[in-house]
Amino acid sequence: MKVKTMGKKTLTLKQINSKKREMYNMAKHYGLVHPSVVACSQELDRLLNKYQGIHQYDHVV
Repeated sequence: MKVKTMGKKTLTLKQINSKKREMYNMAKHYGLVHPSVVACSQELDRLLNKYQGIHQYDHVV
């Protein structure tokens, strides 16, 4: 089960880093309060929560 969890963690970390770059570029172009930047930030939050859940599950098992 840990191997599967490690794969999910790795994939989620890649998604987090990609979303961070996307949000940074959007914020540079549109500003921090633009609806697109806020939506991107919310997607990043969702990915961070997902990673935290996977990380906690990995330590419980």
